[in-house]
Amino acid sequence: MANFGCFDLRLVQAYRNAVDEARSATHAGTVVREAREFATLAEAVADCSLVVGTASLGPRESRHEIVRVEQAAPRIHANAGRTAIVFGSEKFGLSNDDLAHCHWLMTIPSDPNEHGSMNLGQAVAVCFYELAARGKTVPELDHRTPAAKDLPADGEAEDRLTQLLTEALTRSGYVHERTLEGDLHKIQRLVKRMHLSRRDAEIWQGVFRQILWRISNPDSQK
Repeated sequence: MANFGCFDLRLVQAYRNAVDEARSATHAGTVVREAREFATLAEAVADCSLVVGTASLGPRESRHEIVRVEQAAPRIHANAGRTAIVFGSEKFGLSNDDLAHCHWLMTIPSDPNEHGSMNLGQAVAVCFYELAARGKTVPELDHRTPAAKDLPADGEAEDRLTQLLTEALTRSGYVHERTLEGDLHKIQRLVKRMHLSRRDAEIWQGVFRQILWRISNPDSQK
């Protein structure tokens, strides 16, 4: 990360022994020493307006758009807000719950037969090299300052909207308890695909709060 100008490392449910050992190493760099830890991915990306997951092109079906790393770099640079690149564990990759927080997926083209996956360190290096090589700066060092209302909605705002939309659909009968978990992932992906600005996310939250209030107060004339 540091080789390509990125320093904001966020760890989710990190393996404690490995983190402590890395931080105590004589030559531990700034990225490792200052890495922040989070209990959930939702908390880690709450201030990010674009969340890009990473995945190999294996047999698992994906309902996300999948973009090659060299094509992904310009799209990431075009984002005016903060971008998160999410890497899963080396053994299992990203879970379905992790993927629900991603707007789309980035993949590194590799031999699909015997060598379809890369180790984590190699994958990180390739992804950040592409970001550095295909833009004037890496995204988190770009100091453009568009108006706050025009910035893309961050993960926290998208999560609030997802919760309100899910509650409205559940209470209206469109979503049923027995399918709630699967429907929640569909709704999360739907909200991510909308690419809302902060202002539009706030408007939609207000719309669904009003709908929920009306459902709770059907006899009110106001």
